[in-house]
Amino acid sequence: MTAAGRDWIGWAAQLACLFEVLAEKPGNVTRSKDCARLTLGHFLVSAAAVGPAFRPEAGSRVGDIIARAAGDTKRLAGVNTNIGIVLLLSPLVKAASLDHPEGLRAALAQVLLDLDVRDAQLAFRAILAAAPQGLDTVEKGDVRTTPIDYTLRAAMARARDRDSLAREYVTDFAITFEVGLPCLTALWASGSRLSEAVVQTFLTILAQIPDTDIARKLDRQAAVRVCGQATEVLSRGGVYTEAGRRAIARFDEVLRDADRRYNPGTTADLVAATLFCFLVTEAHPDMVPDLLARW
Repeated sequence: MTAAGRDWIGWAAQLACLFEVLAEKPGNVTRSKDCARLTLGHFLVSAAAVGPAFRPEAGSRVGDIIARAAGDTKRLAGVNTNIGIVLLLSPLVKAASLDHPEGLRAALAQVLLDLDVRDAQLAFRAILAAAPQGLDTVEKGDVRTTPIDYTLRAAMARARDRDSLAREYVTDFAITFEVGLPCLTALWASGSRLSEAVVQTFLTILAQIPDTDIARKLDRQAAVRVCGQATEVLSRGGVYTEAGRRAIARFDEVLRDADRRYNPGTTADLVAATLFCFLVTEAHPDMVPDLLARW
């Protein structure tokens, strides 16, 4: 891959992080609202921090990308803001660098099958360093107690029933490619502003997929209830109607509790992955001014 191609992959990953946090998604840190002790500044610095890791050189492995992106984020931002995004974007970045003749998802399938034990060791080390809120203890595959002697894809398979990000690794990113990307692409093609399309895509994913962060911090029933609330918001039109926007404002108040228990962080991570896929499949560097003009 040319240097220009690597630059666009890196820029697309950083832009995905920026567009995700700048959109006014209910319950998340956004352009206008902080969330508990996390601020917009943390996320902007994190987006800058991942740039070097997300410009992969030939031969870079997914575990190396995860380790550098997570380490640089911790060094610059000082807190865990993006470990979920890093776990999702790292194999996507590697896949984009392959320039597969059958497209990004085919390249991703190849990357995921190629994951090895060292990838798992580096990824688990990054997860532990990030110490995500609500990390639960399980009998098999607990990242804190289990010796890592299996591949990263195998590790994710053990967690697929309790973690949406893990499930992406064993379904070739089904949520990203089958829910998020079609929604975002269709909204953009219809003339929607990008910020509105991002929020509507967020609501669409949240209505269908119980948020892992909420389930970890509370329980699955709470996450399912939030799915129902997102469905209700969409039924009122979401960002595209006055009734929908009022429903989003009420939804945001419900989700924005002081301890971030209802923060749909996993859904935000999936939106970032969707945005990256949109940028590398539907856009190019010269389109970025148009994206900003239609923000």
